[in-house]
Amino acid sequence: MSTTATGTKWWSGGRSPFNVEYGKLMMWYFLMSDAFTFGAFLISYGTIRFSANSWPDPNVVFQSFPFLGSGLPLLFVSLMTFILIISSVTMVMAVHAGHRGDKKAVVWNLVWTILGGLAFLGCQAWEWTHLYHEGAWWGSNPFANADGSTGHQDFTNFFFTITGFHGFHVFSGVVINVIMLIMTLNNVFEKKGHYLMIEKAGLYWHFVDLVWVFVFTMFYLV
Repeated sequence: MSTTATGTKWWSGGRSPFNVEYGKLMMWYFLMSDAFTFGAFLISYGTIRFSANSWPDPNVVFQSFPFLGSGLPLLFVSLMTFILIISSVTMVMAVHAGHRGDKKAVVWNLVWTILGGLAFLGCQAWEWTHLYHEGAWWGSNPFANADGSTGHQDFTNFFFTITGFHGFHVFSGVVINVIMLIMTLNNVFEKKGHYLMIEKAGLYWHFVDLVWVFVFTMFYLV
């Protein structure tokens, strides 16, 4: 059986042979597999998008803003992106606070991260509802292509599938952060002597934010 020079097994202490804490390594494996799933979705969308002669103009499709009406292309989704970026910043601050053992700072930054996630989900819910009232849904695309031809339903099929899949990840991240917050308030990490689970939750949250950059680019900018 493989051992180190001191006779200690390489997995002792919950560490991997890559000198990374075992749970963090498993999180990286999970995120890699999840990245392949998102990649498959986006590559499929890109293949159909760029093989088409024309496609709906995102400046026309996404031009509405709550209470301000239409004629504001991409302003609302820019707000959504800003909210998600800020939540990523507060997540970083929560992780750093955990490294310092600062429970109060961990709590407050987790609260802000959770609120940011909920705000993003609320914005996405409004966007979906608005598009639905305009006639957009799976199997239905009311938006004409940029050249005036009839828009293909692949646009809405991919949009709702991919943004919905991402939204589910944001929701999962919010649930995870709520659990981390409850554990922090109950002094679970102080008893353990470390806040390593906050760092693992942070990896997931940053992954969700990074994926949104690609989703934003593919649907709203291209």
